[in-house]
Amino acid sequence: MIERQLWHPVIAGIHLRDAPQSVSLLGQDVVLWREHGHEGQHGVVHAWADRCPHRGAKLSLGRVLTHLHGARLECPYHGWQFAGDGAAAQGHHGAPVSVGRCVHVPAAPAFEPPAAHCAQAFEAQERHGLVWVRLERPDLSQLPASLAQPPAFEPWDDPLWRQVVCGPYAVETSAPRLVENFLDLSHFGFVHEGWLGARSHAQVDTGRVDEDADGVHARECKAWQPRGYAGAEEGGWVAYRYEVPHPFAAILRKDAAEGDPVSNAIALFIRPDGPEACTAWFAMATLGDLSDDEELRAFQDAVFAQDKPIVESQQPRRLPIGKDGAIPEVHGPADRMSSAYRRYLARTGVSLGVC
Repeated sequence: MIERQLWHPVIAGIHLRDAPQSVSLLGQDVVLWREHGHEGQHGVVHAWADRCPHRGAKLSLGRVLTHLHGARLECPYHGWQFAGDGAAAQGHHGAPVSVGRCVHVPAAPAFEPPAAHCAQAFEAQERHGLVWVRLERPDLSQLPASLAQPPAFEPWDDPLWRQVVCGPYAVETSAPRLVENFLDLSHFGFVHEGWLGARSHAQVDTGRVDEDADGVHARECKAWQPRGYAGAEEGGWVAYRYEVPHPFAAILRKDAAEGDPVSNAIALFIRPDGPEACTAWFAMATLGDLSDDEELRAFQDAVFAQDKPIVESQQPRRLPIGKDGAIPEVHGPADRMSSAYRRYLARTGVSLGVC
């Protein structure tokens, strides 16, 4: 399953503090926990199978311990302690041990747990305000090299831009359906009438759409919006750029233009919870927008609330890309981006959430 080789967002970093958290990714129960940082900094994040190797209790019900020889996660059942920081963790005799290895059994304090007494550890990292997890290392003979890391989103790392995470949003549809909705300009005037579009100005320009091994790229996409920019008294055409750098992610960019001082970048990052369910976040970066963070989140919440019932109504919930005898969907001239996205999924070999 190629999806196990991809990086997936699983939780917003601000929601992972002192206590371990349980999430499910591709059917795998995962415990997330953070080592205590120094001088107010966030500590390293760990992602392990949410199961103690001793008697199968959920490690997410345990607690994080700060220890002289490195951070540990304690099992709630018998108090077994598992090593966090592999660089600092030590066994009874001072020898370094690997991340996830049991380093203390309270019922037998002199016992030196062997290497087999360990929690299963997965790769984890923080990017764009989210924690990302990969369940398997990639086979680069199958997977494009661009997917060996989480998707790039440059404005998030630029100190001149303001960054806000919106979500999570739980949706009863497949991750590919949600990505395709994000790429669809022609629904603005109907689903988001008065917000992002108007049915009296429903025409869109899909611009130039390119495909390569790294995904889909669209330039000079245009849609008419009731307010072309903040402070405008009438509608106008707004130009966008789109990128699809990952099967379950997409990025939209709007650059400042004459009379419009605001540049926006919005990345949709999705955790596939199953073939017909997912959880989404929007990582938003803005330059020149005077709205405060809560106003930005409230706007995104309102827009997504308009999308949610529509995408959940689509049948089938899995995106038809020509697999398993699925009934094909017809396409119009405004669907060039979504058609390119479907071809990208087929090239990449994605099987989750498609038919």
